[in-house]
Formats: sequence, structure tokens, C-alpha cells
Amino acid sequence: MSNFTVVYPFSAIVGQEKMKKALLLNAVNPKIGGVLIKGEKGTAKSTAVRALANLLPDIEVVEGCPYGCSPRDEAMMCASCREKGGQAPRAFRKMRVVELPISSTEDKVVGTLDIEHAIKKGEKKFEPGILAEANRNILYVDEVNLLNDHIVDVLLDAAAMGVNNVEREGVSYSHPANFILVGTMNPEEGELRPQLLDRFGLCVEIEGIRDPATRMEIVAKRIAYEADPTAFAAKCREGDALLRDKIVHAKEILGKVSVSDAMLRLIVDICIDMQVDGHRADLAMIKAASAIAALDARSEVTDADVKEAAELVLRHRMRRKPFSQQRMDNDKLEQSLQKNRQQQSPPKPPQHRHEHPHDHEHRDEQKQSQSHESDASKEIYFPRVTPSS
Repeated sequence: MSNFTVVYPFSAIVGQEKMKKALLLNAVNPKIGGVLIKGEKGTAKSTAVRALANLLPDIEVVEGCPYGCSPRDEAMMCASCREKGGQAPRAFRKMRVVELPISSTEDKVVGTLDIEHAIKKGEKKFEPGILAEANRNILYVDEVNLLNDHIVDVLLDAAAMGVNNVEREGVSYSHPANFILVGTMNPEEGELRPQLLDRFGLCVEIEGIRDPATRMEIVAKRIAYEADPTAFAAKCREGDALLRDKIVHAKEILGKVSVSDAMLRLIVDICIDMQVDGHRADLAMIKAASAIAALDARSEVTDADVKEAAELVLRHRMRRKPFSQQRMDNDKLEQSLQKNRQQQSPPKPPQHRHEHPHDHEHRDEQKQSQSHESDASKEIYFPRVTPSS
């Protein structure tokens, strides 16, 4: 009997390499700021998000905590876990995909404070919302472009700060809200405001695959999965395990990845040349390029990492004219890279050849000849003037 609780494996997703890479980079470093996936329906957007959660390693949590606080990170604990001083029982659990419906109200998202309880008993009573459930998980917003702009603002603020602050009638409450934010949308249904687009760390645009052979592979794998999800997942277990190991290792070495002054200058030059506003793009490129290097098990960012990061970071930040499509100018990016390479390359030292003693005599003769020619060129010739009749 088929069991569709078995999630389609991440390693079995065919194509859509940029989307998969953007998701993996956010798994390595959620501080990148999430990813916005733009594309037509039926292009594996939701499948990839759910597969990512199943791919990630289990996390250690304080048992019974509604926020799933880490017992090893006191700075990001809720007030209740902090009071226990690390003595609370611990447990391990899978990361989950927490979905946010487009009809959600602000109270449903951020949670609610019981003002009456606070006034009568002098105690804060907080009813957690979706952001509390999303802490240390994946927050998935399908059709994010149809969500109320204010709700999107709240989500992006929490994603940037890692904290959800709720204030009502002078009573405030805070709790950790660290999550991987993934928004998906179909551009045919409308765009996000540029101010909101800029808040997403990465953006990828995907479309249906047109290559017949690749398309056949997609269909064949999906049919095999639907026939027996458990057996299909078992065949992909090794591929998922390899990806999981890469993520774990990348997270371990991420803090050791260095960004040289030359690479930092390249990032800044690209952002200036591409005329992006503000500094979010620069910061996102540094984080994304570092995560790319970490995924490749390297400790230093290269210009290839910067170029790949730029394609994910700048696409949704490019200025555009009204009614024109927002697209990446790859030629301009390549020009910026070439210009930076020329600036960074050291000047070539003068070449010295072994000279014969007679060469000096020959050079002196050349200089004398050039001197005569130069003197000749300095002679002034006056035009002959004929008297007028």
C-alpha cells in the first residue's frame, strides 16, 4: 500500500539546479536571508522545499519548549529555557516545514498577548503564533506575492533579526525566531513590491524543462515514486545521505571560510557596477559566496564563488524600467569581473635580455640618427610670398 507521508527525496529532483543550490545555501547559513523562488506552476517548488526539510539532520531541542530552543545556545533561548540554566531535559527531532496560509492575520503569525491577564495578575501570558512554531524550522510561504504586505514585512523583519517582538498596550514579549524562509510565487499572478523583494537574500527564476530526455526522466521518477514511495526513497537514500553530510560539514567549517580583501573589493565593485541600491546585496553576496565555498569543502572564497553568488543575489535587485522584466545582465556582470581581474593582476616586470657589447654602439648610433631626425623636424619653413600685382 502506498504511503505518501514518505517525502519525495531531494536527490531525486531532476534539473532546477539553481533552486536546489539556493535552498542548500540557506540550509548551511540561514542568515543569508531566505530565498524567493519565482516560477510557473508544476515546477517542483513545493516538492523541493519539503524535500529539503527531510534532507536536513535532526536538531537537538529543549524537551517541551514551544519554540524548540537549542540547549547549547543560551543567547537564542526563550526566557523560560534560560531560567532553567541548561538543566532542562533534551531531545532530538526532525526539522519541519511550517506553512503560512495567505489568509493569515498578524495575530496568527506573531502570536497574541493576553492584556487582561497581564493587568490582573502582573504576568505575561503569550499565545505563540506561526513564527514560534517556525523557530529552527523552514517557514514556507506559498504565493507570497498574494500575502498582505504588512505580514510579509513582519516575516522578513523576524527573519533578519532572528527574534519575534510582540507589543500590545505597553506589554511586550520576545522569543527566538530563527528559520529558513522560503517564498514561492507565480509571476503571472502579480509581483512583490521592490522594497519587499530586496529583503529576500536570494532569488531564483525557474521554468518547466523543455529538453525531451530530461522531461522523460522527471516523469519516470515521479511515476516510480507514486507506485511505491518507500522503495523509491530507499533507492535515493545514499544520494540524500551524501548531501546531508555535505551540509553538516559545510556548517562546521563556515566560520573558518575567509573572504580576502580582493574578493570583498570584487563584491563591492559588482554591486556598484550593477547599480543596486543599499548594502543588503553586498552582505548577502558575502554570506552566499562563503556558503558556496563551505559546501565545496573549501576555506577561501574565489571569484567563481562570487560570480555564482551574484547570480542568486542580484537578479531581484536590478533596477528596471516600468513594465519591463527584471532580469540579470550577465554581460555586465562578466565585464565587472574582467575589470576587477585586471585591477588585481600585478604589473608585468620589464624584460631584460642579454646584450652584446656592440649593442651599446648600435643603440648610440640609433639615438644620434633619431636626434638628427628630430632636429630636422624642428626646422621652420615659411611659405613663399609672391607680391600681388
